Order: sequence, then C-alpha cells, then structure tokens
Amino acid sequence: MKKKRWAKGVRITSGVIWNLFLLFLVFGITLSVFAASVGAGYFASLVAKEPLRPKAEMRDAIFNYEETSEIFFADNIYLGKVSSDIERKETTLDKVSPYVIDAVLATEDEYFETHNGIVPKAIFRGLFQDVTNSSSQTGGSTLTQQLIKNQILTNEVSYERKAKEILLAIRLEHFMNKDEILEAYLNIIPYGRNAQGQNIAGIETAAEGIFGIKAKDLNLPQAAYIAGIPQAPFAYTPFRSSYYGGGLKNEENIKPGIDRMKTVLFRMKETGYISNEEYETAIAYDITQDFREPTRRATDRYPYLTQEIQGRTIGILARILAEKDGVDPERLDVEEKLEEKYRILAEREMRTGGYRIYSTIDKDLYDKMNKIGEDFEYYGFTYTREEKDASTGETVLKDDPVQVGAIMLENQTGKILSFIGGRDHQLTNVNHATQAYRQNGSSMKPLLVYAPAIEYGVIGAGSPVVDVRFEINDGSGKWSPTNYIATVENGIIPARKALAESLNLPTARLYRDIIDRRPAEFLEKMNFSKLMPEDYTNYSTSYGGMTRGVSVEENTNAFATFANGGKFIESYMIERIEDMNGNVVYQHEVEPVDVFSPETSYIITDMLRDVVKPGNTGQQVPKYLNFNLDLAAKTGTTQGYGDAWLVGYNPNVTLGVWLGYKDQSRKLYTRGSGQMHPTTRTSILFSRLLNTANETKPDIVGASNRFQQPAGVVNRSFCGISGLAPSPACSAAGLVRSDLFNSKVMLPTKADDSIISASYVSVKGKRYMALPSTPSEFIVQGGTGVNQEFMDRMLGPWGGDASKLFPPNSVFASQVVSGSVFSPDGAAPETVHASISGSNIVWTESPSNDVIGYYVYRDDEKIATIRDGEANSLPIGPGNYYVRAVDITGLLSAGSNIVSVDGQDDSDDLEDEDEQIPPVSPPDNGDGVDNPNDGNNDNGNGNNNGNGNNQGGNGTPGTPPTNEEDEDDD
Repeated sequence: MKKKRWAKGVRITSGVIWNLFLLFLVFGITLSVFAASVGAGYFASLVAKEPLRPKAEMRDAIFNYEETSEIFFADNIYLGKVSSDIERKETTLDKVSPYVIDAVLATEDEYFETHNGIVPKAIFRGLFQDVTNSSSQTGGSTLTQQLIKNQILTNEVSYERKAKEILLAIRLEHFMNKDEILEAYLNIIPYGRNAQGQNIAGIETAAEGIFGIKAKDLNLPQAAYIAGIPQAPFAYTPFRSSYYGGGLKNEENIKPGIDRMKTVLFRMKETGYISNEEYETAIAYDITQDFREPTRRATDRYPYLTQEIQGRTIGILARILAEKDGVDPERLDVEEKLEEKYRILAEREMRTGGYRIYSTIDKDLYDKMNKIGEDFEYYGFTYTREEKDASTGETVLKDDPVQVGAIMLENQTGKILSFIGGRDHQLTNVNHATQAYRQNGSSMKPLLVYAPAIEYGVIGAGSPVVDVRFEINDGSGKWSPTNYIATVENGIIPARKALAESLNLPTARLYRDIIDRRPAEFLEKMNFSKLMPEDYTNYSTSYGGMTRGVSVEENTNAFATFANGGKFIESYMIERIEDMNGNVVYQHEVEPVDVFSPETSYIITDMLRDVVKPGNTGQQVPKYLNFNLDLAAKTGTTQGYGDAWLVGYNPNVTLGVWLGYKDQSRKLYTRGSGQMHPTTRTSILFSRLLNTANETKPDIVGASNRFQQPAGVVNRSFCGISGLAPSPACSAAGLVRSDLFNSKVMLPTKADDSIISASYVSVKGKRYMALPSTPSEFIVQGGTGVNQEFMDRMLGPWGGDASKLFPPNSVFASQVVSGSVFSPDGAAPETVHASISGSNIVWTESPSNDVIGYYVYRDDEKIATIRDGEANSLPIGPGNYYVRAVDITGLLSAGSNIVSVDGQDDSDDLEDEDEQIPPVSPPDNGDGVDNPNDGNNDNGNGNNNGNGNNQGGNGTPGTPPTNEEDEDDD
C-alpha cells in the first residue's frame, strides 16, 4: 500500500503537518518563553521598588488596623464610642459564628485553605477580562490579597499595585497561618453603615451595628447578609447615612442587600457548606425583622461629657506621643505650633487607636445632677440675639438663655465626680464647667486675700479690718470702690465679718497690705491658668477682677485646697487609658502641692462656715438643704451682675456653681426690677445639687464628717479694735474679743496702746472729739476714744474719714469713738425754717456742715436742746416759738421764723428783720443772749442748767440703714 499514490500523498502530507506542528510548537514554546520572560520582566519592573519587607514589619502592618476607642464612666460602666469617621471593634476568630466564616470563604475565597496567597487561574481570568475590556469582571483577589490591599498598599487601580499585591500576598502566607489571615480579614473589612448611619468595619462592629448582637451569635441568614456586604458596602447596607439621620432605607433600596444575601446562601450550598434544606430555610427567612432600630449615640446622649473626655484624652495622648518622639512634653505648654502638631496626631490616635478610656464620672450622680440642671426653674430671662446663618447668610434670631456651669470634686483625690456643662449643647457647645472663663467676683476673696493674709501672719480670724471708703489714683485713674450698698461703711470690723458679709472695702485695704508679697502666686500653685502680669498688681483682682477670668473647675478646685488642709490636688477626669490589648498607657497619679498650711486652711474654713449663717451672703443655702453637713462656702457676683457664683465644700466634696449669660453684656439682675437675686438663684441650685448628691451617693458626700482643728490653731483674746493683746484700758472699755489664730505665725502679744478717754459730739451722724468751745449739753462725756496714731495706722496709706472708724452701725459703736477732730468753718450756722405739725413744732435741717444740734425757744426763753441725730420736732403748748442751729464751736444761727400754738404761722413774716433773732458769738457779754457754754440762762429764769437734760436733749443719734442685701457689688 506504501507504493500506492494515495499512500504516498498521505505520507507527504503527514510529514508536512508534523514538521509544521514541530515548527509551531517550537515557535509557540519560544514565544511563550519570550512572553513569560517579558511578563516576568514586566512583573519584576512593577515590583522593583517594593522593598523586601521583613516578617515583623508585615505582621505589624496587617494587625495595625484602626479600632474605635471606647469611653467608660467610673466603675467601668460603659458609656459609648468616641466620635470617629469609621467604627471598628476588634474580635478573635473563636468569637465569630462558624456561619460567618463559611459564608466568607464560599463567597470571597473558596480555595482559601489550599492556595499560597494567590489563585493563578483567577489572576489570569481577571487579566484577560481587563485586557479584553470584558463587561463581566469577576475579580480574583484572595482574602490574603485583600488584606495586603487594605493594610499595606492602597486601593489604586494599576498593574503596579496588583503586582505588588501578588508578591506580598505570597510572602505573607509564609509569615502568617490561615487562621491569623482570616481573623485579620474579618477585623478590617468594611461593612457599610450601622443603624445610626456611621461607617463601620470589622465583623464584630457589623454584627452589633446591623443586628444588635455579638458576632458569635449570628445565625445563617444574618451571617450570609453580612458576608455579602463587602462587595458593595454602601449599596448593600440596609441603613442610610448619618447625614440623613441614619435609620432604615426604603424597601426598594434594601432589596439589593437581600438579593446579595441569597447569592451568598446559594454559593454556600454549591460549595457544600450548607445543605439544601438549610438553604431553603434561610432563603425564606425575613431578615428585615432583625435589623436594629436606631439608638442615640453617646455623643448625642452625653454631648458635654463625651466632648470633655475626648478633649482631655487628646491632651494626654499628645504628651505621650511627644515623649515617644523624644520631645519634652513641657514644650507643648509654650510652643503653640508644636502643641498643634501633636494634638492633631493625638486626635487621630484617640479616634482610631482602639483605646479604652476610663473616666472618673459617676453615672448616677451625673444623670441626676444634670436632671436638676434641666428642671431648674429660676435661671431667669432668655434673651434673643441676631446671628448670621453660615450656610444661607441670612440673619436669624438665636436664644441667649442664662447659662449654667457646675462641678463636683472629690477633695482628697481631685476626681471630677460630676458636672453640668450647660443648658443646650446644640445652642452652644462650650462646656461652661470647664471651658468658659469668667471673673469670679467675691469668691476670689478667701483665695487671694484672706487666706494669704492669715498665712503671712497679718491677721487672725477676728482681727480688725477697716471698712471705710477711700479714693486713690492707681495709675490708670481714680479708684474709689464701694460695698454692695455704696453708702454703707462699717468702720472697724472683724475680718471674719468682712468675709462673711463679702465687703469690698476692707478686702481691698487688706490686699493693699499684702500685695507686695505677690499673693497671686498662691493662685499659680492652684492652677489658675489665665493669670496675666497685671493680675499680680491690680488691686481690683482682690475681689474677682481677673483680666481673663477663671473656669468653674479651676475656682472649685482651688476651694478644695482648704478642704485638703492646704494641699492643692489637681482635678482630673481621665482615670486611665488602655490600648486595644489591655495595656495601660496612662494612669492618673495624685500629686499634692503644698499651698497653705493646715492652720490657715482650717481658719479660712471656719470663717467660711459663717457665710451660710443668718445675716450673711449665703444664708439661704441651709434653708434649701434637706440634710446637715459641715459646710464652708463663698458667694460672688461680678460688676453689674454679669456672673453669679457659689462654691462650697465639706471634708469630702467641693461643689461650684456659676450662672451667667454667654453675652457678657447681659445682666442677671437689675435692682428694683422684682427679679430673683442671683445669689438666691445660685443658693437654690447649689442646695438642690447637694441634696441629690447626698441622696444618690451618701458615702461620697460624707455628711457626717467634720473638719478637724489642727493643734496649731488656737483661740486667743485680743483687743477687738486694734488686734493687739488686751490692755487694762481695753478690758475696762469692754473691747476684748477672742477668735482663732495660727499660732505658728501670729499671736497677739503686744499690749494695746490705742485707748484714750474721750468725749464726743455728733455732727451729721458722725462722731468727733468735742472742742473747748463746744456747748456741754451736746457732749457725750466719759466715752472711750482712740489716739491719732491708732487712727493713722488703721486707715493706712489710703487714708479715709477717721470719724467713720466707729460709725453708729459699727459693732463697736456703743463702746468707742474715734478721736477725729472736726474742722469748723468759723461761720455761724445757716438758719432753719419752723412750722407746726399737729401739737409739735418741727423745723428743717440747717444746710451748714458743722451743726451739732438745735435750741428751741418759747417766748424768747430756751426750753430744749436737741442733739444731732434726734428728731427735729418737739411737743409744745401755748406760746410763740423759734429755733436756732448750734455748730461745734458754739456759734448760733439766727432764729427761725416764729410760730405760735394758736395755729397762726408767722412764716409769712420771714422777710421782716424784727421777726428774726440775730446770731451770737460764744462769749457771754451779759447782754441777755444765752451763752450755751456757761451753764446759765441769761434771761434769768434758770431753766437751762447746761447739763443736756432739757426736753429732747438726751436722745441718741439715729442709726443709718444697715446692709440688708445678701451680696457684694464687686
């Protein structure tokens, strides 16, 4: 057959085909080798710049996924998550439902258990689809590749990134086992949004955010639903964005996610992870019934609190990060740019570092105190203000209500137990307890004036201080402060009384005596953060006039120093911070700072106990308290009632309350307006907060505890007007007082030398020494007086009216009069006008400034002497009457108009000179005109014996009104 023609043709053809086959085979192999070489070369060029990453570096990068930090109340009570762009919570593989693992493997990587990081056919399929621009893009990334893309590389779409991904995936498989890779994948992959509309990542966060359960408790349909989301997270998630308020999408937009769930279930059945029966049951399951209802986030439920905790955490982490970089953390306090840099880094770290932040805030106490703040009905008037809307540019009206800031501290630790940050966080997000800085009014007085003065040994609790007005030029103009009631001057009073009644004048004078010692340095030690150089030298700082103000936290923290025996313990809110692995990265440590001695602290505390006693500025507090405690407190208002303060403490806790408007030009109170006084408002709120604290946490408040008097605090007697040791003259005058002293720095040892015998006369309600020519009937004999040296010493460089050292309202008024000498004008007093009122003669005051009283005449016979301060009236019978004014030198005015008992008033004859009695001089010349100094009546009837016992002649000077207000005007 070989010889046949057809056989020969077959042989030739087959030979040609074979040779061609061999040729094409060689060409194909050569081409393939070439293509492979080119591909390998191209692949090599793509990854040429990719460094050879060591094992440790790759593992750290894979496990370095962001996790949302969490916040806790005290006692490890969960509060919520910090604000973050994406929420993630780490978990471990053993805490994930097996259904989830099966669903992920069936959907994302069915060869996961067998491949070495890549699936070549999937890569080639994806490459072919890409080259041919196929409409079907099935993808080909394994879980390992997805890990590399998310944790080491980027989402950039390029061949270079894909080549690096393949190389690193193969390498990673040598450094991590399958369980580690799968666990890392489940913790980093995005899962759309939670019920609040926040972006979420990680299987644990997805289970909680979508279904409200743990990842280990997911059933088959739930697992399939979540496993299907990563392919298109925002298309398949059932919830809307937080921009739209979160919550479920409509039915049409939920359907794609449900369809994707069914696809995942089908793949699970096809790959053998579930049976057909399980598949049918899961397909019929109504997944929508499991979707979580939206809940309020921690930032919505506790806006002031979460904001404050996050802010403080950022500050702490900034210092930690700086220290890690070898930067001295103290530099952050003075270098603004450096602080800004590390705060930015710290904020990012705080939000995504997976920290557990444990605060000092007691949840029950915080909730109940803020409820008291919300329900308080006496804040006052709400104003409105115009404000431009940032988005529309339109002018809109915004409420401007009275704001509140309050804070409670645990004294011995500095823990912030609770606070009230404001009335409406949406209206203003300023935390008025910690971030608002305002002048602290008279609450400054014990901190800057009285405690330092005791510490320096200048005063004891009852030492005399001077409440007399003055006017000085302080370098910026005339300065003449007043008390709350400008007309009130109490003269010499105990320091205890001056502080309890919150008087400005004695405070300013005492501050002048110690200002050269820079007492504002005590404020430095107590962390007053806004002190300016002028605050060390301005006298007005003594009653709260700080340039930039103080926060409620700082002011309250300073008062806690007294409760701690003079040791300042800085307030704090962050107890500790743990990283995601449970390692403590920060733990607060209490570091007491010595500020005042225990003796000074106890004396001030004892003085501040008086503030809440009847008649003093905080007298209303006990009225509203429903329990008893050893309470020391101080009130304060600022000029024009822009701010109202009340800070009080017992041995365990300190509570500070502030009220005021955001717009500082608004005033809390206008006298005579009928509004509730700001001090009354703060007293009610303060008391209610203490009441609820005692009801909620009685063990923390410790109402039964009392301050213990140190051995160095002693009670000693002293002369009340000078503060020196009692002298026999002081004792005889009944001026001895006793009170507390710090025996280590001050005791009254030098005997008082101020007392002299004195007679006085009253002029316009003020007491002066009698002159030799002063009529005796106007003189109060045998009084106790003081010498000029004493007056000069007490009034000091600022001076003042010495006659006001012992005014009628003085606590020493009944026992002593100053030795001030009145300077007469040398002219006879101006006349007065008389009239009849009922059965009395009445007359006007003489305009002259040196009048000590009046003589009343009937038918030219002197019948009565009326001293200054007595009523200008006298009962009369039949006759003609007139009145003469008498000055301190004995000069008499002309007689008034004559009035008669029959009702005929001769006032119409005032212009007739014969109806006026001419003025006379003191010497008795025997002309029939009475000389009031000789004790005789020159008309010979002997009715005036000069002893001051004439009708109306023995009255006492009137008493001006006392300070009935309950606060100072700073």
